[in-house]
Amino acid sequence: MSKNDRWLFYGLITLVCWVPIPIGSNRAWAWSLLELFTYTLTITWFWQFAKSYDFIKLKPYRPILYILGITQVWVIIQLIPLPVGLLSILNESLASHYQSVNNTVATISLDPDKTLAQLLKGISYLCIAFLTLVLTNTSKRLRILIYCLLISGVFQALYGTLFVLSDTTALMFSDRRSSGLATGTFIYRNHYANFLMMTLSIGVGLLVASLTSKRKQNIKRKIADLVNTLFSPKALMRMGLIIMVIALVLSRSRMGNAAFFISLTFCSVFALVFMQNKTRGLIWLFGSMMVIDIFIVSTWFGLEEVRERLQNTSVEQETRDEVVTYGFDLINQYPITGTGAGSFSSSFPSVKGEGINYFYNFAHNEYLQFTIEYGLPITVLLGVLILWSLWHAQYALRNRRRSLLKGLGFATMMAIIGQLIHISVDFTLQPPANAVYFIIILCLAWIARYSKFSFRSSNTS
Repeated sequence: MSKNDRWLFYGLITLVCWVPIPIGSNRAWAWSLLELFTYTLTITWFWQFAKSYDFIKLKPYRPILYILGITQVWVIIQLIPLPVGLLSILNESLASHYQSVNNTVATISLDPDKTLAQLLKGISYLCIAFLTLVLTNTSKRLRILIYCLLISGVFQALYGTLFVLSDTTALMFSDRRSSGLATGTFIYRNHYANFLMMTLSIGVGLLVASLTSKRKQNIKRKIADLVNTLFSPKALMRMGLIIMVIALVLSRSRMGNAAFFISLTFCSVFALVFMQNKTRGLIWLFGSMMVIDIFIVSTWFGLEEVRERLQNTSVEQETRDEVVTYGFDLINQYPITGTGAGSFSSSFPSVKGEGINYFYNFAHNEYLQFTIEYGLPITVLLGVLILWSLWHAQYALRNRRRSLLKGLGFATMMAIIGQLIHISVDFTLQPPANAVYFIIILCLAWIARYSKFSFRSSNTS
């Protein structure tokens, strides 16, 4: 591949660094900038390189692009005006809804404006996946992208932690005031916690990748190695992880903390059991993370308060379970077609019953919300993509010989499991920043499995 695409790659890196900063890009002006920049990069790539690029290189990655593409095609179909008679074939409830207001032509989406906005976001996500796969074409670029994700997480952690400790109240890019919890440049602490969970996973994976097998050494050599480690990039990375754990705890996000620690514990055990060519350092790494991060750092900065929030959560205090119950009514009414991407806030009031006194923009459960908005077939298809990516992640962890690819397998496996846990109780993929980072992580899982990069060391792929 020509080196002329270097500036496009660094454009992608700039986008990755920028997207979390303006409130997680969770405002119309912010996600419009994201879309504009993403479309520009993609169109420029096709204009400059489509004729010369060997698309056979994308063959292993076609499923992720096809599934994301099919999803956007379906959203387009949701926006096409159709005769009500045809809609009755697709969904009787949908046709009845429009016949009740004497419409003869209508869309599948119950809120076309929001569905259009969601389509533009979705196309930008597809473009980001494509750019990640075609531009991350060397081991050097892979490292740059991974470190970019990690540095972004460390920045958010530092900003969020200092924000709380300094008692600052004004939020960046917003006129809202802080609630005294760590939220970084996000507004909602659970979105912030989810973002940190993903970048923490990347950091842990890099530490796993940094472990190398060593021969037996004398005490003098061990001391020298210890001193070198204290002043090495690995020590800075470890410090960054500690800062991110502190910020995660200070967010007081119940499921954000639970998702991180559960996924870390599971993946650590999995690696110790199934990872080939394990080193003693792997055991020390996981052990130190449990001791330092959980029992020392987290306790000092308030993990006990998170535990109390978990214990004090009750059915009486939470109405999210009732949202799920009423949400199933929408699934029963629109099982195949869905109500339209982004239409939950418009469609949910029609089934909302007693016990819910708040207006819900989101379902606080991504499994439920995606099924309501996109229908069962597309939701299952997206679920297949995520589980497929998880399979590639664990394969890379177990079987790839390159330390970077094994570490990347660990990182993406941990991030995907953490995400699958967190989305069961919150709408963590709605902010564009989190969606972009998760899509990149899915792409990295496929890269970890299939990449044939040239590495400097003598090991084979």
